[in-house]
Amino acid sequence: MSYREGHHFTRAKNNYSGHTGVDFNKVTKSGLKDLWLETLQNGMHGLCFSMYEDGQKPGDIITAEQVVRRIKIIKPYTKWVRSFSCIEGNEHIPKSAKENGLKTMVGAWLSEDLELNEKEIEELIALAKSGYVDIAAVGNEVLYRNDLTKEQLLEYIRRVKDAIPEVEVGYVDAYYEFSVHPELVDVCDVVLANCYPYWEGCPQEFSLNHMQQMFGQATDAARGKKVIITETGWPSNGESLRGAHSSEENAMKYFINSQVWSEKENIEMFYFSSFDESWKTGDEGDVGAYWGLWDKNERLKF
Repeated sequence: MSYREGHHFTRAKNNYSGHTGVDFNKVTKSGLKDLWLETLQNGMHGLCFSMYEDGQKPGDIITAEQVVRRIKIIKPYTKWVRSFSCIEGNEHIPKSAKENGLKTMVGAWLSEDLELNEKEIEELIALAKSGYVDIAAVGNEVLYRNDLTKEQLLEYIRRVKDAIPEVEVGYVDAYYEFSVHPELVDVCDVVLANCYPYWEGCPQEFSLNHMQQMFGQATDAARGKKVIITETGWPSNGESLRGAHSSEENAMKYFINSQVWSEKENIEMFYFSSFDESWKTGDEGDVGAYWGLWDKNERLKF
C-alpha cells in the first residue's frame, strides 16, 4: 500500500496545528484570486522546479536557455529552488539559480538503472564541490517506488556525505517512511519529507490540519533533526481522489493556507510545483498535468 492510498498516517505527538487556516467563507471568488496573488507576491521559502515544456519528458536533453528563462520567471517569488536530477540538462538548474541569487536543494535521481545512478551521484558531488549546492538530496521516493533496497540507498547517501562533508545531505520520501526506517534519519543531516493531503484523499477543508499532522509525524521520527517539507501542493484540474477534489478554487485555498502556515510557524517548505507539465499524466492520470502555479505556457494561472 502507498501513502497515496492513505494507510500510513499515524497520529503525531507534534501536531503543529496552531494555525487553523484562513476562513474562506468570508472570501468572495474574486477576493480569493486577489488573496492568492498577494500570497504569491509575498514570496515563499521554496519552489520545486518544473523542467519540461509541452512535448518534453524526462530523458530529453534540456538546454541551459530554457532553464534560465524559467528560473527568471520564478525568481521574484521564492528564496530556494529544488531540482530532481543532475543530468540531461538538470545540472543547469542549480547553476542558474545561484547566478540569480537563489539557494538550491539539488537532487540526484536514483532508480533501478545503476549506470544512470552513477552519473547522477558523480554530477551531484561535482556540482556541490563547485559551490552550487546548499542541500544535497540523494534520491526521491526510492523506497516508495521499491527501486532500490534500503542498503543500496543508504550506501549512496553515505558516499555523498563522505565526498561533500561541508554540505547538508538528506533523502526525500513520503513523510511516514522516516518512521518506518529510522536508519534513514540516522544517516541524514536533515529529514526531507513529502506531504500530500491530496494523495491521501483528504478534503481540502481539512487538508491544512492533515499536512500539519504529517509534518508532526516526520518531526517525531527526526528525533531532533530539522525537517523540511520538500513537496506539497494541490492540483487545479483533473480527476478527484475520494474526498480530495482538484479545482482552481481548491488549489488556490491550499496554496494560501500552506504558505501562511509555513511563514507563521517558520517551517521550510518547497511548494510543488512551478509550472504545469503534460508528461506527468503518464504516472498520475490527467491530474498530473495541473500542479503548477504557472500553466504549461508559463502564464501565471489565476
